[in-house]
Amino acid sequence: MDANFGGKLKRFAGSAGTVFNRAVQFTEEKLGSAEKTELDAHFENLVNRSEKTRVWTEKTLKSTEALLQPNPNIRMEEMFYEKLDKRKRDRNNVYESLGGVMVDAGNEFGPGTAYGNALVKSGQTQILIGNAYREFVTSTANNFLQPLQNFLEGDMKTIMKEKKILETKRLDLDSCKSRLRKAKHVASQTQDDVIAKAEADLRQAQSEFDRQAEITKLLLEGITSTHAHHLRCLNDFIEAQMTFSSQSQQYMVDLQKQLGSFTAVPGSQTAPSSTTPNTLGLNSASSTLAPTPSPPSIQVTASTPATEKKQARVLYDYDAADATELSLLADELITVYRLPNMEPDWLMAERGSKRGKVPTTYLDVLE
Repeated sequence: MDANFGGKLKRFAGSAGTVFNRAVQFTEEKLGSAEKTELDAHFENLVNRSEKTRVWTEKTLKSTEALLQPNPNIRMEEMFYEKLDKRKRDRNNVYESLGGVMVDAGNEFGPGTAYGNALVKSGQTQILIGNAYREFVTSTANNFLQPLQNFLEGDMKTIMKEKKILETKRLDLDSCKSRLRKAKHVASQTQDDVIAKAEADLRQAQSEFDRQAEITKLLLEGITSTHAHHLRCLNDFIEAQMTFSSQSQQYMVDLQKQLGSFTAVPGSQTAPSSTTPNTLGLNSASSTLAPTPSPPSIQVTASTPATEKKQARVLYDYDAADATELSLLADELITVYRLPNMEPDWLMAERGSKRGKVPTTYLDVLE
């Protein structure tokens, strides 16, 4: 029992002495009173490259997470559930939430009306975009974020651990060099066995340092293959983003075509078209009403020349009071002009094949 205790005490004292020697060496290096073993230029370049890889991988990871979930509170909540190994709550994304509100609003106004039907179709399109966005998020998380996270928590942690061990071996080596120099300096006052022990310690420290340097170098050189892997992951991310963008654009083009086919006359009913394909997967396709011919009194003829046609932006929604007027939607662009003997507060407007009078107070005529 006493022998075991003595051995443990001796090992503890030796370990404490080693830690003390490292601290002394580190302090003297900082003060400039001790020499430091420098790594070769190639090794230093490998170390710098690994550190740059770590820093920029962390920044890329955080920025991509912010792109997928801009709300930092929700990000922290999802991270919390991941740490607890619990299933994340399946919440709607912003597109799906907006789509749900639009569909509910359209049903409230009445899907049989032009405005209600437009809201329903717009909402369903937003939901389709939300589904595409959900696929983009899943693909990015699996094929881009996860590999970056695995690198930081796996290979990078190993590299940092081995670099730390290498630094301790380097301190041990330089401490042994320092002790040997001091022993030789006072050789006349010391015994030969002290110098011999210092030389033996130096050889062992040099061997351990060289072995650790080789291990660390091999890990650092592996950063090249890491970059190649991250490049493939980046390509997957860009491809997923491109797919989401193209799908969203196509959904919006299809929606724009359907909205452009509406005749926004209050109380008008929409009827399914037998020839137009259902591009949005809705219950009924977009519908059109036969254009109402304008009364002869407001038609443009050779005997009633109109003023120069201009573009105008609609400021507010306007519902036509009768067949001679044209209903308007805020922010749309239309063509306007004035007919002879026309009231000063009105202009003729054209949108595609449709034409009718509109009040000037609802327009911003562009010069």
